[in-house]
Amino acid sequence: LHLSAVKLAELHSDLKIQEKDELSWKKLKAEGLDEDGEKEAKLRRNLNVIMTKYGMNGKKDSQLVDTNYIKDGTESDTLDDPRLEKLWSKAKTSGKFSDEELDKLWREFKHHKEKIREYNILLETVSRTEDIHKNVINPSEENLVKEEILHNKHRELKDKLRSINQGFERLRKVSHQGYDATSEFEEPRVIDLWDMAKSANFTEKELESFREELKHFEAKIEKHHHYQKQLEISHEKLKHVEGTGDKEHLNRNREKYAMLEEKTKELGYKVKKHLQDLSSRISQGLQHNEL
Repeated sequence: LHLSAVKLAELHSDLKIQEKDELSWKKLKAEGLDEDGEKEAKLRRNLNVIMTKYGMNGKKDSQLVDTNYIKDGTESDTLDDPRLEKLWSKAKTSGKFSDEELDKLWREFKHHKEKIREYNILLETVSRTEDIHKNVINPSEENLVKEEILHNKHRELKDKLRSINQGFERLRKVSHQGYDATSEFEEPRVIDLWDMAKSANFTEKELESFREELKHFEAKIEKHHHYQKQLEISHEKLKHVEGTGDKEHLNRNREKYAMLEEKTKELGYKVKKHLQDLSSRISQGLQHNEL
């Protein structure tokens, strides 16, 4: 796969969550609690997203490259969307952003690209399910259940599209105006959650509580970013030391690398699990709005 140390740690975290979700589903299935197969279908979609994200789906162009122009001087990752490319080009030549702010903005653009990718995977899944459903001649109770599944998937598509549209508007605004010094959050995933939470059916007290939780979540993400950077530095040092033949120095660097790798994996798992929980709560609030 030729993944970097950070991407390997992220893959480990994603697969760990997938494994935990599949174990939970197996228990539900054994108890007869997933009769419509919706949870199983969602597990398959999640696995498809993981395989696409890390280039394991057999498509050469599907892997997200773990580089950006700040780190290595080249823009080896593309945004795959003319509108995003135009915004990014405008932002980086505007003179409104420091190097640190450009690095942060590039992360926002990559996050937006990943949201579009996940939306397209879900859209393809829904289209295939609809094609199968249309070919069924005799209506039955089972088909009524499948109609409910399709309804849920369309609602999920609607939520994702809403998030994409909100995200694009934010990128457009920031690219033209620069970062707002009074902005409440900086991490793209947290900004997304906060924007969607404000649209959900939360009371003022619940929204304030959610705001505080998002602040803790953002701090957790920043800690994860710190360990990711340390892991990359450690990986580079380890590669350098391996060429010197100094066994004692090599062993020390291997121990440090192993410690950083494990900590990065652990934090990555906690961040992604927390993100799952927060997204689920917002989704429930948005669904309540539609009822």
